[in-house]
Amino acid sequence: MTLTPRAAASLSPGEQLFPHRHLLGVADLTGAQASWLLDEAERWIDINRDPAKRVLLHGDGALRGLTQINAFFENSTRTLLSFEIAGKRLGADVVNMGVSTSSVKKGETLLDTALTLNAMHPDVIVIRHGLSGAVQLISEKVDCPVLNAGDGRHEHPTQALLDALTIRRRLGSIAGKTVAICGDILHSRVARSNFALLGTLGAKVRAVAPRTLLPADVERLGVEVFTNMDAGLEGADVVMMLRLQRERMSSAFVPSSREYFHFFGLTPARLAAAKSDVLVMHPGPMNRGVEIDSAVADDITRSGVTEQVEMGVAVRMACLDVLTRRTRKVEGWA
Repeated sequence: MTLTPRAAASLSPGEQLFPHRHLLGVADLTGAQASWLLDEAERWIDINRDPAKRVLLHGDGALRGLTQINAFFENSTRTLLSFEIAGKRLGADVVNMGVSTSSVKKGETLLDTALTLNAMHPDVIVIRHGLSGAVQLISEKVDCPVLNAGDGRHEHPTQALLDALTIRRRLGSIAGKTVAICGDILHSRVARSNFALLGTLGAKVRAVAPRTLLPADVERLGVEVFTNMDAGLEGADVVMMLRLQRERMSSAFVPSSREYFHFFGLTPARLAAAKSDVLVMHPGPMNRGVEIDSAVADDITRSGVTEQVEMGVAVRMACLDVLTRRTRKVEGWA
């Protein structure tokens, strides 16, 4: 979002820090805005780890009395559960709407679904949808903040934010680090969001995949492209693996899972090309023996997979908190 000096001056102090009504994608964020969101997430980490978190969160003034709808038109485990936990820890009344039990199964249009949700006067809506741009459309038809939990091949902003937070906490910084994102980049919204966010935060980002799993315009995304796995991992600080998204494939993009693992699977021997203290990441769910070897996935000295899940709750708490501050008339945001 680019504001004129006059428009910026009319914003409250909080809105000047983060002027976005919705979080639809990381491409909309400046480096300062993204870093500020990560800082906001930091404060929830220790609270989430404390056995007395319910007591610590009581009286924090977050989402108590607000209604959060999680409208997931695609199946999800980690993201849905993470948003539900985040909302409940902040005190919101959380309602999960799954597509299998919704009127979409009866032929209701996306627009009518948006109008129906809006008529219930929610305070924030979290949406996952299989079509790119669907979340943007819904955000234009409702009166509350909308948070994109993944739309088609487009974006998954909170995943990129939690990945960035994991890297920052493990390595101390993001700027100057070499991050190799490997696997099914063609179908991955996680890859696109990470390309944009990590690049904005100063990382050197690589796309590593067979040519059949790379977008035609991948070079325009500001990344260095490798079609050889060993070369792509050379000297990397972070290796982020992506699964083969067969549910989005209309034809065969690789000869077989076995052959794919032979050339692009992350094994201990292959990982040796990266830095000795390399951080291994995966957004999940992992397909062991397809894109990653169990010996790598379970290496507690290198794997940040479970930490990514933990950071996901903190990041989503921060996003829900920030996006509802105007509604709650938090000091500095009203």
